[in-house]
This record gives sequence, structure tokens and C-alpha cells, in this order.
Amino acid sequence: DDLTAEVVGRFAGRELVLDEAMEQKIHEIIKGFAARSKMRFDPDALRAANRKQAMVPEGATALDPMGTAPGLVVPADGMVVIVLPGPPRELKGMWPAALSQPAVREVLERAEPFEAFEVRMFGLPESELARVLREIEEEADLSPLEITTCLRGGELVTDVRHRAGADEAREALLGGLEQKLGQFTYSFQGEAIETVVARLLGGRMLAVAESCTGGLLAARCTDAPGSSLWFSGGVVSYADEAKSELLGVDPGLIESKGAVSPEVADQMADGALARFGADAACAVTGIAGPDGGTDEKPVGYVCFCAKLATGEVLARDPVLPGDRGDIRQRSTMVALHLLRYLLEGREPPR
Repeated sequence: DDLTAEVVGRFAGRELVLDEAMEQKIHEIIKGFAARSKMRFDPDALRAANRKQAMVPEGATALDPMGTAPGLVVPADGMVVIVLPGPPRELKGMWPAALSQPAVREVLERAEPFEAFEVRMFGLPESELARVLREIEEEADLSPLEITTCLRGGELVTDVRHRAGADEAREALLGGLEQKLGQFTYSFQGEAIETVVARLLGGRMLAVAESCTGGLLAARCTDAPGSSLWFSGGVVSYADEAKSELLGVDPGLIESKGAVSPEVADQMADGALARFGADAACAVTGIAGPDGGTDEKPVGYVCFCAKLATGEVLARDPVLPGDRGDIRQRSTMVALHLLRYLLEGREPPR
């Protein structure tokens, strides 16, 4: 922002000057937004109010904004300072432009590059991963590696980076993880779960039937580029009547077992297979809360059924932790991993 530009300019010993071309670009962006929003505005007042965003340290390169704030590449006594807006959409959109600047390329060429990889796991507590990493470190020198673990969207992700010449440590880590935690690991290349599912489908088509996730499972599938090659479609059957009318679930079954039950999830999966003529299906029905739970079926109780048209099936009905948003997001992840296990032809670890 404008305060950052001022501080960086002071650090680099460069006065702030008005970039007239950037001022005009910012003005046009805001004018266009105002016109689309049908807002009345005074062009001169608008230009004056936003002029400070076009003030840049003298000699710096201004990067075209994704919003209204430009980025900056500022030379600073043999170094280069890159200034980008905070919102992720703007920052990510401007990062390639920043890296392409000659001053930045010159600095990067002087640096020894890092190599990086990412290991993704599911169904494992972070504390258990930490214990296994300590075990591996007792058997091998992992000091050349920078290892970071974190929970991301219900998955356990291990980010590793290292300089050249760390092959022995890298192989020791990967070998140890595969040996000790291979049953929980689904990608050593950082692939997203939907990408792995697409590969395992191998040309077969997938359909989904959702209740408590409200379309999140279908959205996650279609996040993957080229998903039309393996994803047929989905049905969001939130109401009991929709489960019967759209997926052919027996109303008597819903009445006797409840809409959230393994039996209903099973018929939802059958309905998705039939409606879309798919080769594989995954169904989700659960109690996301905050209301609706009982002693027998508490908030977080979710029923999953993954099924192939050839008859193979995997079903689970765990109680998932968290608030409504957490439960819905976790349900989406559990569904995809249950489907992964089904396509791999193996049972999930207990």
C-alpha cells in the first residue's frame, strides 16, 4: 500500500515521485468500477483521492495492478525489494510480472536455487507424523532438508525444500515415509486428491450425490482442469423428497432409517450411477449442525458410500469434528479419499 511504498523508499534512499502513467491506469480502473456499479462520482476528486497509490520510489518499476494498488520493484543497494498487494488474488496475479523484471532476475541468478517437493497424507494425526520424522532423523542425517508440516483442508502436508547435493537426505526421508506411513500417503509429488482420483479412474466416469455438502464435492471435482473427461455430474438432494425423486431413494427407507444413514447413502450412490450412467459414484449425507443432532446421530455424523458400477463398494459413517463449515469441508475430503481407496482396491487404514 502507500505506506509500504513510503517506508521502502526511505529504506532504499529514494524519494517518492508521481508515476503519471500509473496514475492514469488506476484512474481508469476506478472509473470503470464506478461505471459498472452505476455510481456517480467526480472524476477529478476520484483522481486526487487515489493519486497517492501512484507515488513510487524514484527509479522503481511499477507493476500493473490486479486491483487498484500497483506492485513495485525497488533497487536498494545491491538488493531488490518487491512490494505487492496483500490480497492473495492480486499478489498471485502480479508475482509472475515481478519475477520477470531484469533487476529481480539478476538477483535470482546470483542465488543457489532450492529444490522442493510435497508429500500429502490423509487420516493421520500430525503428532504421529512428527514422531515418525524424529525416528527417521535418528536413522539418517536430514539436516540438509527444510521440513515443514501442516494441516491443509483436512490433509497432512509435508513441504520439503533443499539445496543441490541433498539427494541422500531426500531419499532417506522419502524412503522412511513410504516404509512407515505409506498406507496414509497418497502423493509424493504434491498432487491434489482430485487429480489422483482422476488418474485412478483411468477413463471411467464419476457421478456424485450430495446432501450435507451441498455441492462442495462436485465443486472440488470440477476444480481440476479437464474434469469433463472423468466427471459426469452431481445431484444435490438436500430435502428427503429430492433424494427420492432425483435419486430413487425409497421413501420408506428414509422414514425407517433416517435421511442420514448408511442405507440411504448406499441408495444415493445407486441413484447417481443410474442417473448419469456413470462407472463410479460417491454419496454423502450427514448432520452438519449446529442443530439436528441426537445421541444416536450427533452433529458431525456423516454417511459415505463410494461404489463402482461393477459392484465394488466402500462405506463409512464417522463422526467428524468441527463446526458446520468444518464438517462440510471435511466431508468433501473424506468422500474423495474413500473413493480413492475404492479405486485402489484396498481398505482405508483404521
